Amino acid sequence: MSIATARIIDIHAHVRLAATNGAAGPHGPEFGTDEKGVVWYRVGNYRINGVKHLNSPMTDVNLRLKRMEESHIDFQVLSPSPLTYFHFIDAPSAISFCRAHNDACAELVREHPGKIGGLASLPMQSPEAAAEELHRAVAELGLWGAAVGSDFPLALDDPRFDRLYETCVKLNVPLCIHPAPAGIDGPPGDPNLKRFDLDVIAGFAAQETIALATLIFGGVMERHPKLDVWISHGGGTIMFLTGRLAQSAMLRPWAPGFLKHDGAFEEFLTRFWYDAHLNDPRALDLMIARVGNSKITYGTNFAGWDAPQPGQGHHHPVDPAWAGNARRLLRQDTTP
Repeated sequence: MSIATARIIDIHAHVRLAATNGAAGPHGPEFGTDEKGVVWYRVGNYRINGVKHLNSPMTDVNLRLKRMEESHIDFQVLSPSPLTYFHFIDAPSAISFCRAHNDACAELVREHPGKIGGLASLPMQSPEAAAEELHRAVAELGLWGAAVGSDFPLALDDPRFDRLYETCVKLNVPLCIHPAPAGIDGPPGDPNLKRFDLDVIAGFAAQETIALATLIFGGVMERHPKLDVWISHGGGTIMFLTGRLAQSAMLRPWAPGFLKHDGAFEEFLTRFWYDAHLNDPRALDLMIARVGNSKITYGTNFAGWDAPQPGQGHHHPVDPAWAGNARRLLRQDTTP
């Protein structure tokens, strides 16, 4: 099996690599067990208790491959864990972590080329360093693009990121965006999101929506017409809010001129790539109605709390077209 022949390709699959432990200096990451035998995982001041780190599909490739087979996943594209984006720490520590992650991810891909591909981690607090690390990760290590968070010290439409976007286009690779819980190494965010797991439900959806709106309203997609951006969870709430965002683009005085005609905002939405990890077929149907099916890919948040579970009836069947879409996004399509 390879990505060229895979029928189900999962491109929403995070990985934690042993080689990155301590790679961000005082920020970690690190794991251990407390005096009561409870396992923990630490990133900066953020600590998770009771979540298994060692001997899990997230860290053990053999367990990952076994779970993939059980889940009928033919091929998986690995991206850094959102807990280890490190977008708000000092740049040298972030660069150190990203290099360690990308080296280790590339090594894992070389060991299992028929089952696994990889995306690079980037130090987004330094746009120049991010562009340089993307070039190294793709040109030297053979990774297929990059996966980053949605919240950085700079906004996504800051002109200083243009070099990174230009590098994506020059290397012909996608930029994948997936949120992280607020407060790991940056601003704490809304305290109401700390209850009921809302930081990874409502918080993630808000970040994804803001990221897409920023890339459109801020002119990034206009300035870089060949840039391919993939975003998780169907773009958050963007499909539900399309009408309001389009109305604001046409009527509000701050909106750029290229969005003033009817249908302009909706047209930009079709430029993005999305995953189908929505946990509700009705939400997926709305996304397909808005942007079509040609840029939707399969994603599971593999081994995560919200991954598809056996016996659950509310997950949409995997569309056979999504594997081809993933190959096109990742530039692995060998069709003549």
